[in-house]
Amino acid sequence: MESFHPAMNLPFSYTFSTTLTASSSSGTTATSITNTWMDPRIWSKLPQRLLDRVLAFLPPPAFFRARSVCKRWYALLFSDIFLELYLQVSPRHHWFLFFKHKTLKSYIYRNNTSGGDQGDINVRAPPCEGYIFDPYDITWYRLSFALIPPGFSPASSSGGLVCCVSDEAGPKSIILCNPILGSLTQLPPTLRPRLFPSIGLTVSPTSIDVTVAGDDMISPFAVKNLTAENFHIDGGGFYSIWGTNSSLPRLCSLESGRMVYVGGKFYCMNFSPFSVLAHDVAGNIWCKIQAPMRRFLRSPNLVESKGKLLLVAAVEKSKLNVPKSFRLWSLQSCGTTWVEVERMPQQLYVQFAELEGGNGFDCVGNGEFIVIMIRGSDKALLFDIFRKIWQWIPPCPYSQDGGVGGSNGRESELHGFAYEPRLATPVTGLLDQLTLPFQSFNG
Repeated sequence: MESFHPAMNLPFSYTFSTTLTASSSSGTTATSITNTWMDPRIWSKLPQRLLDRVLAFLPPPAFFRARSVCKRWYALLFSDIFLELYLQVSPRHHWFLFFKHKTLKSYIYRNNTSGGDQGDINVRAPPCEGYIFDPYDITWYRLSFALIPPGFSPASSSGGLVCCVSDEAGPKSIILCNPILGSLTQLPPTLRPRLFPSIGLTVSPTSIDVTVAGDDMISPFAVKNLTAENFHIDGGGFYSIWGTNSSLPRLCSLESGRMVYVGGKFYCMNFSPFSVLAHDVAGNIWCKIQAPMRRFLRSPNLVESKGKLLLVAAVEKSKLNVPKSFRLWSLQSCGTTWVEVERMPQQLYVQFAELEGGNGFDCVGNGEFIVIMIRGSDKALLFDIFRKIWQWIPPCPYSQDGGVGGSNGRESELHGFAYEPRLATPVTGLLDQLTLPFQSFNG
């Protein structure tokens, strides 16, 4: 695995101050002694079990730096005992993983040119890389996805795994990748041919569920949102390889391609008019939920936050004397009612709207954080739901490095997913029982 590359210098050497008090005939004096090293007589005697527990609490960038200390620490990533401890005690990191926006121009061009140009396109294709954002320290890191074959795009993330889907029209090939470890696991291809479907992924310690919905190819030149396919495998030995199908609600439009998993259901935005589609995974049933203020919404997004579904959107009532605003609603436990839970401060919204310029925005949530990214730019806001703090995020320094398409326009903007880095994802071992040979992808 390629080491993390922080966007700014990280702290450093710690100093420990000890104050000694001595009495004298003239009074009491205090002497401050600063130690730059911990006493090795104490710390070198720590039991290995306790030391491993400390290392298991480190965030991934610090852990991979610590692996360079000695051979034993380097080998911890391959130790079953340590990884079992890690899975038990390691805290959850509510981070975000971003990728450069991928337009459809390359796909359209590739499928409308002669076969002689195909090889040249593959040669020019740059290796995929992602950009991790740590909202706690407001820090960017870069990760290589060099093992992802050409012709695949990231579509979803869950449980430390990133789901990459083939760009080519037809039955979709799907790869699950752990970018921290650089591991790849292939799923069987879907049964129905599709163009650019919406992808839902949820990974638990004992199961994997994938839903692929919409963009059914009814001919080589036409698509419709007709059906959804489901993949499931769990530790109990039950699996369904795209064997469970369902019909989508009539006249639905899944333009965003995104799904959010909350409480046993996948949710996605439906456009024209705005509403929310919900898919009960266990019951394999789709239903439609009316969106709040649906006639006045702009750029609505669904995000998950601490087990709740939130709808984030701008509100514009052009014919009414109501200020334009940016609002968040929470779906209540009944599954049909929305309650407004937050508004962006009006002064900040005026600044946000000026930068956004009507181009729209995308949102992604994880834990107590929501990131709002302005389309066509590198500007983004971070909202801490618990502390009610809004702040601008510094641009990702790595996304400006250039590459195919240059560094301007939509080619340089980022789209992303909620991401929880994991040093181990043993659930992927369940796929070994399918005895699938890994397919070679040459682009």
